[in-house]
Amino acid sequence: MAQAGTFGQRVRQQLHLRDAPPSLITRSRRGIELAVTETRDDSPMPGRSGSVADEAYIVSLKLHNYPDCELWDHGKCVMKADVRAGTTYLYDLRSDPGFVIDKPFHSLQFYLPRSVLDGVVKESRTRPVGDLACQFGFGHDDKIMRHIGAALLEGLNRPTEANQLFIDHMMLAFTAHIAQAYGGLQSVTGSVRGGLAPWQLKRACEKLDSDLGGTVSLQQVAAEFGLSVSYFSRAFRISTGLPPHQWLLRQRVKAAMQLMSVRDLPLSEIAIAVGFANQSHFTKVFSAQVGVSPATWRRESLDIKESEK
Repeated sequence: MAQAGTFGQRVRQQLHLRDAPPSLITRSRRGIELAVTETRDDSPMPGRSGSVADEAYIVSLKLHNYPDCELWDHGKCVMKADVRAGTTYLYDLRSDPGFVIDKPFHSLQFYLPRSVLDGVVKESRTRPVGDLACQFGFGHDDKIMRHIGAALLEGLNRPTEANQLFIDHMMLAFTAHIAQAYGGLQSVTGSVRGGLAPWQLKRACEKLDSDLGGTVSLQQVAAEFGLSVSYFSRAFRISTGLPPHQWLLRQRVKAAMQLMSVRDLPLSEIAIAVGFANQSHFTKVFSAQVGVSPATWRRESLDIKESEK
C-alpha cells in the first residue's frame, strides 16, 4: 500500500503534472494515512493517464466538466462518458483505472486505503464493509461530498489556516460518509451517549489548550485515553457542544480577547500569539464568532472601561 505522504508525487506522475499537487494528510489510530489532493491542469499533456494500482480507493469530486471522457479499466478502454462538475466518482485501484487526458481537468482526489475501512468496522463493531459500490463511469450526486470537498478545498488553498485538528475532523467525516453511503456501514452515531468522563474532558481540554497552534492531531489526543479517533471526537462534541477544532478556535478567540484587554499589542502580533496563521485569518474567525472585527471589539471594550472610571 502506498503511503499518503507520497500520494501527491504519485498523482503528479499519473496525470503528467508539472509539479506535485498540494495535499492534506491525516492518520488513523493504526498509523494508516489518508490524503486529499487538488488536481488541476488547464493545459494538460495529452495521453493516457499513468498507473495507480493499489489496495485502496480513489474518491474523486469533479470540479470541472470533462465531456466525452475515455475511461480505461484493467488495461482496456471500456467506455466513454460525460463527466459533470459537482459529481463524485469512486474508483477501485485494484483494477488500475485510468482515462485519456485530452482536455483541461480539475478535481479533488481522496486517497482511501482499504485497511482504513477495515479499521472503521473494527471500531464500530459492525459487520464488514466489503467492497465499496464502485459503479465504473457513474457519477454520484453527493451533496455531503460537495460540502466536505468545499471545506477541504479551502484548506488546500489556505494551508497555513488549516490546523491538523480541522484536517483530521474533515477526513474522519469523509471516511464515515463513504463507508456508510457506499459500503453499507451502519450508522454508529448512537454508540456514544454520555460523552467523556470529567477527568478525560479536563485532560483533553488542557492538551488542546496548550497547543493553540493546532499542531496536535486527533489521533494523539484520543490515544491519551486509549480511544479511537471517531469515538473521542463524538464524545468530545457531546461533552462540549463543539467538535475539537471548533472548540480550539473558540479558545483562540478567548485568548485574543484577554490580550486585547490588557495589552496594547498590534493585532498582527496577537493573531500569531494565539495560534492564527495571520491577521486576516484572525479577523475572519473572530468576526464570525463574535459578530464584530477584533479592532471594533477592542475599541468598544476600551470605551466601556473608560466609562466605568
